[in-house]
Amino acid sequence: MKRVLIHTLIFSPDGVSTAYLYNDIARRLQERGYEVVVLTTTPHFNIVPEQVALQPMHWKVWGLCKVSRFHGMTVLHVPQKKFKSTMLRLLGFIYWHIVSFFIGLTVRHVDLILSPSPPLTIGLLNLWMAALKGCRVVYNVQEIYPDILKLKGGFALKFLRWMERKVYNGSDAVTTIDQVFYDTIVPRFKDKSKLHIIPNFVDTELYRQVEWENTLDARLFPKNDSIKLLYAGNIGHAQSWEPLIALAEKTRDLNVEYIVIGEGAKRGYVEEEIQKRGLEKLHLLPYQPRELMPAILSYSDASFIFMAPEKDGDGFPSKVYTIMACERPLLVLSGENTPIINFLKNKGCAKLVTEQDFEKKVDEMVVWLHEVTKEELRSMGKKGVTEIWNHYTKEIVTDKYVDLVDSLLNTNAH
Repeated sequence: MKRVLIHTLIFSPDGVSTAYLYNDIARRLQERGYEVVVLTTTPHFNIVPEQVALQPMHWKVWGLCKVSRFHGMTVLHVPQKKFKSTMLRLLGFIYWHIVSFFIGLTVRHVDLILSPSPPLTIGLLNLWMAALKGCRVVYNVQEIYPDILKLKGGFALKFLRWMERKVYNGSDAVTTIDQVFYDTIVPRFKDKSKLHIIPNFVDTELYRQVEWENTLDARLFPKNDSIKLLYAGNIGHAQSWEPLIALAEKTRDLNVEYIVIGEGAKRGYVEEEIQKRGLEKLHLLPYQPRELMPAILSYSDASFIFMAPEKDGDGFPSKVYTIMACERPLLVLSGENTPIINFLKNKGCAKLVTEQDFEKKVDEMVVWLHEVTKEELRSMGKKGVTEIWNHYTKEIVTDKYVDLVDSLLNTNAH
């Protein structure tokens, strides 16, 4: 039996999108006949106590490595914390790289190493590990580094560019999630045939339209006839929050409510603006359990994603798939030729606003909210879920990862 080592910063029982993505890839590899070992961290991004309880961790090497089981797979966890101090975060990051490298060397008979970015450094680590083990490497580009850092030059940028070329050209295959990403990085390859597009996906068993009335807390999610626009996720710097505040202010008199669910660096800003401006129809809620998200999405009429202009070309929010799978349309702010616009255009399931001028883009959304009806939103949602079922289920996409591994190992693992 061929063995695949998944080397990732995030994995179960951590409760974030990359973890769920790689949980499903790992399970599909296992179903298709591979033995899978995972090398990761202890939960620190979004700790979900229920998930941690279902996947207990025990010390394998005290102080250095814990071990757990995930659907029969061995998962090795290097202790990691989400420190508030930048210096401590950096030290923790370096510690994880060093310890995970040496623990990875103890995993025997590895045929292939698979890793997602970020971080870029994990790709370099895997090349060194693969050289010592004599195995293949697949690197999955979820975000483009160093581009996302917006560095203006200097030694740091030169070093990261060198590392990027080394990882891309040293790996046996590189996957990326979108045509825009592909077009951006393909010139950086000596052998362009190494680069493959494999999109992200959604678990359609979990994410689907459901009855929400008896599932959600009526105090947080009251039943009324307003159009409800939802954002659920990290309230951080990758999103633009000023347009939301302006939109909520300009639509005070409309029967429209805005619901923001999550935590993050910009939550305090949103909270202050709500209080300062008296935005009674803009509701701020804490993170909700993942299993409630289908009901919460079903409660809403649409979801909004306002990408920060300085970051909108560097990433693709995986929540797009879950929203579409729950038959809900999207209201999106982003620049032209960005991954999210490229993905959603011509699908009929999203209102896309690419205007750069602040006042004009807010006014465009105000006009749309004046005109759109719940019936139109439902029709848009149906187009979105059809697209998901045709192209972006976890079964369709995870098979593409396994097929790529098969091709690199010259095997059919059925």
